[in-house]
Amino acid sequence: MAFLTDALEGLAGLPQPAVLAVTGALTLAECTIGVGFIAPGESALLLAATTVTSVPRFLVMWLIVSVCAVAGDSIGYFLGRRFGDRMRDSKVVRKLGQQHWDKAGELLRKRGAWAVFVARFMPVVRTLVPASAGASKLEYRRFLPASIAGAVCWSALHIGIGSAAGASAKYIESVFNGAMWVLMGIAVVVGVVVFLRRRRKAAAAPELEEVG
Repeated sequence: MAFLTDALEGLAGLPQPAVLAVTGALTLAECTIGVGFIAPGESALLLAATTVTSVPRFLVMWLIVSVCAVAGDSIGYFLGRRFGDRMRDSKVVRKLGQQHWDKAGELLRKRGAWAVFVARFMPVVRTLVPASAGASKLEYRRFLPASIAGAVCWSALHIGIGSAAGASAKYIESVFNGAMWVLMGIAVVVGVVVFLRRRRKAAAAPELEEVG
């Protein structure tokens, strides 16, 4: 546990602008088709969120991550608008899995713009839904509000989870360290009692032999 909290404290010690810049860049990449499968945006966000220890930090990270997520969605949307269904046969989509592209298209047909919001919380599919929305000619004025709503909710959720996890790790370590001192104290007491009992038995043994 000490290693974990030391790592979290090391991360928290980094310049906040650098943490925000890297987190925003990875979020943008994760949400943009073509790089979403190599950019650990969600994991990076959870890790970076452990540095959030105040409301202002939460709000700043929330804003930056939300903007970058919407920007990534918009890039994917316009790529889909430009290349259409040909993207299904692209190398990128084949690498991600064409079944995910089909699932994104099915979700859009059933839910329309609402699918953009829902897909934000679905791994892999969220990377493809924006491009699929563009390919399906979903109007951008309908796409954008759903993208913003999804990004705002998604980022708030993950920043909250990451922040809580960081605080929990430190709390658990403090409890664990306290428990260790208690256990050590008990072990010392038990050791002393055992030692005294053995010494008393050893001292009593010659007296019993003399009596016998």
